[in-house]
Amino acid sequence: MSSHGVAVSPFKQPRAVWAVAFACVVSFMGIGLVDPILASLRDKLHATPAQVELLFTSYLVVTAVAMLVTGWVSSRIGAKRTLITGLALIVVFAALAGASGGIDGIVGFRAGWGLGNALFIATSLAVIVGSASGGFAGAIVLYETALGIGIAAGPLLGGVLGNVSWRAPFFGVSVLMGIALIATVFLLPKTPTPERKESITEPIKALRHRALATTSVVGLLYNWGFFTLLGYSPFLMGISSPIKLGLVFCAWGVLVAIFAVFGAPWLKARFGTATTLYGNFVLMAADLAVIGIWPDNPTTVIVAVIVAGIFIGVNNTLVTTAVMSIAPVERPVASATYGFVRFIGGGLAPFVAGKLVEHFNAHVPFVLGAGTVLVAAIVLSSVHRALAAADRGEIAQPERTELDRVEHAEELQVAAGIGGES
Repeated sequence: MSSHGVAVSPFKQPRAVWAVAFACVVSFMGIGLVDPILASLRDKLHATPAQVELLFTSYLVVTAVAMLVTGWVSSRIGAKRTLITGLALIVVFAALAGASGGIDGIVGFRAGWGLGNALFIATSLAVIVGSASGGFAGAIVLYETALGIGIAAGPLLGGVLGNVSWRAPFFGVSVLMGIALIATVFLLPKTPTPERKESITEPIKALRHRALATTSVVGLLYNWGFFTLLGYSPFLMGISSPIKLGLVFCAWGVLVAIFAVFGAPWLKARFGTATTLYGNFVLMAADLAVIGIWPDNPTTVIVAVIVAGIFIGVNNTLVTTAVMSIAPVERPVASATYGFVRFIGGGLAPFVAGKLVEHFNAHVPFVLGAGTVLVAAIVLSSVHRALAAADRGEIAQPERTELDRVEHAEELQVAAGIGGES
């Protein structure tokens, strides 16, 4: 809100914000880019589904672990240089994945891609929050809009280019990220190096705060279900054409974008964050259960995947907003901590799904995904009060460990002139 109480549109932004947002769109394309070509990679490279699923696992697990060092890097070289480094890594490793001769090479280069993705994602959110007009809420809407567009466009681009060659989607992302890199270099002003250099252990230490740890676990459980659907459902659709698979996931991504930008704020205003998320988790669990019950019915799987975009869009916006609102640490640290925990779930889920299908059947991974999403709702209920307080605009207070209490007592003593130097 402005000082006069007039709402500021989240889409009226400086050029620098749009440059970063465009790079976000391309970065998020990488999440769904490989979906339309999974079957092609399996057939043309003679790989098992579990091996193909490693394209998600290597990318997301490396992204998760690298999240722990993003703040340490950014606080030493500045946000702009961190963004540029991340973008450059994506350009290089996406091109190398396209030039690779086998599934093992692609998996390895996707890991390098994940490193660049972590440096970019964590820093881009902080840059958009710090530079965007419309305040924190407007910045989150803009960020989630970029995520939604990227997720919607990624499968479509992957399908169109994948129809030419399985290599083409990787080269396509490399070119687009090159454009985003140039735009970031020239349009984003030089950012100062932060005065305080972040410790490399801060994101891990931040997990001692119950509110952040709890919402991060919620993110892990939810992303387990999300990436089970995203990673393994293409094998159940009975569609061999990359373009047709791309269209299915494009429809899914369009719903993700619409409900992230418009549905989530409306539902939050009407029902509150916690109640909306409880309902959404239950509905998403039911959607995953439908796939788990009828994995041999391609039409059912396709419809369920597309409908899931509604729940994923709402969850993406509200869970991200909740984490950043109730975490009692600086937002870059909260972002890194949350990203680390949730991407671990997202990275492991597709590979585990492939293994479960190999050892059991296609029912098991989706039933498991439905269960993890239901558990996410239960875990979320333990921070209901904090979420309600954030909805009311109250500031979340740090939950103090014994060390915190000692430090706080010393601060009070110094402030009162009882202890320390005068």
